[in-house]
Amino acid sequence: MTNPELSRRNFLQKTAVASAASLFGFPNILKAADTKLKMVLNWRYEGPQAWYFLAQDRGYFAKAGIDIQIDQGNGSGAAVGKVAGIYDVGFGDVNALIQLAAQKPEEAPVCVYQLYNTPPFTIAVLKDGPIKTAKDLAGRTLGGAPNDGALKLFSIFSKGAGIDTSNIDIVHFQPNMREQMLRTKQVDGVFGYVNTIRFSAKLSGMDPDNDLRFINFSDYGIDLYSNGIIVNRELAVDKPEIVRGLVHGINRGISDVIADPNAGIAAVAKREGLINRRVEKERLLATLEFEMNHPEIATHGLGAIDEERFSGAIDTVVEAYGLPRTPSIEEIYTPEFLPPESDRLYKLL
Repeated sequence: MTNPELSRRNFLQKTAVASAASLFGFPNILKAADTKLKMVLNWRYEGPQAWYFLAQDRGYFAKAGIDIQIDQGNGSGAAVGKVAGIYDVGFGDVNALIQLAAQKPEEAPVCVYQLYNTPPFTIAVLKDGPIKTAKDLAGRTLGGAPNDGALKLFSIFSKGAGIDTSNIDIVHFQPNMREQMLRTKQVDGVFGYVNTIRFSAKLSGMDPDNDLRFINFSDYGIDLYSNGIIVNRELAVDKPEIVRGLVHGINRGISDVIADPNAGIAAVAKREGLINRRVEKERLLATLEFEMNHPEIATHGLGAIDEERFSGAIDTVVEAYGLPRTPSIEEIYTPEFLPPESDRLYKLL
């Protein structure tokens, strides 16, 4: 079986020349022919995907010799499986990656830039309903998309919250049905990310502040990372300079969007003209504030991890799912492609 761990020595050897030749903040890439990459997002084109599109429009990927195709996705967990299959790059949930690495290490991609460093997972319920806390979920019907990241982590949440799931019914539906299913009381609660539900509810005519209550996993001791940039393992080993250029371009795209959120939303609107720009800008800013702004970035910079915290997250996922083995940090995440410390983002807002 192929060694699942990405060799640090291998990375260093293959990236030494490119790193040494880095010029004006971008890796020095041979431009004889662009490398074509296919990237799958966690979801459809929305505000929090702005940095990918702005980076593409401003030529940051092209400068690194990358011709990238960015496709819409259908769930953060699903993105992991797709990178293990037909895509080169994805924006997916590292908890799903931990599961895959524990069960099929030879197929698992690797995270190279951790964006969501604060757990966004939640169960949204109607505020005027009887569910006030996790214990009130007993005997209820909850629902979500099969690949929803929060739904996949429900066993971890239920264990942390100390609730019996044997009398909780779970139903599946398409992601675009979530808010309607809750509003019409066909389910008692829905799984998702806080900001995704909040702003999708707003677009559907609900007032999330007055109509919804969020039972957040983090309030019950679930301290996990979430979505990051994950790449196909063969790409990381065979073309490290391309991965380095990709990560650098995304990092710069985030910086540009923070400086000018309207430019980011305009880049999204070029791909999806029907978006509500006001709501998507609110969604973007809320994502920066609540899903990417863990205090640890002041020390490590966005994209990096706190190894002790990350190790604890791996242990939590392994224990909750009863996985056959505990992957090492190196199997899940590598810092080898991060921008130099001088170019990292230590403050978002």
